[in-house]
Amino acid sequence: MIETRLLHYFLAIAREQNITKAAETLYITQSTLSKQMMDLEKQLGKQLFLRGKRKLTLTEEGNFLRNRAQEILELMENTESAFRTDSEALSGDISIGCGETIVMDEIAKLLAEFHTQHPDVKFHTHSGDADTVLERLDKGLVDMGLLLGPIRQEKYDYLNLHQKDVFGLLMPKNCPLAEQKSINIDHLKSLPMILPEQTFSGHQELEWFGSDVLRVVATYNLIHNATYLVEHGIGYALCLARLVNTEGRNLSFRPITPELHVNLYIVTKKYQTFSPAVKAFLSQVQGSVSS
Repeated sequence: MIETRLLHYFLAIAREQNITKAAETLYITQSTLSKQMMDLEKQLGKQLFLRGKRKLTLTEEGNFLRNRAQEILELMENTESAFRTDSEALSGDISIGCGETIVMDEIAKLLAEFHTQHPDVKFHTHSGDADTVLERLDKGLVDMGLLLGPIRQEKYDYLNLHQKDVFGLLMPKNCPLAEQKSINIDHLKSLPMILPEQTFSGHQELEWFGSDVLRVVATYNLIHNATYLVEHGIGYALCLARLVNTEGRNLSFRPITPELHVNLYIVTKKYQTFSPAVKAFLSQVQGSVSS
């Protein structure tokens, strides 16, 4: 009989497609994990992975085991959860990595509803840019991430919240552009631009601006420090609406036409077994999205 521990190990490798990375997420040595998987293949009498130079690929038998392993672990979790639900209130911790977005207000409403139903569950939020959130997600330091899309990687699952964040231009209040109600996107090509790192590194769509190359003078990962660069005339910052309070500062925000926007996603690791609290919250989020 296959141990459940081995199923967890196998799913981690299937997600990461790399023994070393999977071992890091499981907090075991690479040699231990390799031996465990070779023993599993020997026990089943089937090859589960095609071992390439840079990544592992599941064989047909590996794909079959991945699907069954998910079903087995989920059934076990649901069974244990059912017994716990009968005997005690839901408790535990939910950790969320959050990018800068006003949609966090909507997530906070869901958290408030969940807290009313399950007061013994504690919430932990960790703010950062997309790379920081994904790093924490990979290391198991957060259960899920709230991120702007698209950031498509095969090892994650994406729940579309059907919410969007709109980009605009942050500029000095005393500049001529601040007299306009909106800024045409073509105008950005002639300006010294301060871009989010996600956009600059290709995580978000530079295709918005066509084939012309923007004149980038600076980048930022969180908008707060970039506001000082804008105030001192270094450049114009592409940023999301409603994140910067311009009151009392030498700053103005103007929307861009045509509208530039990105969708919001809850991101989780594939083949991940969640705690009852995390699973219940994700179920609530899915219900709110589909309603």
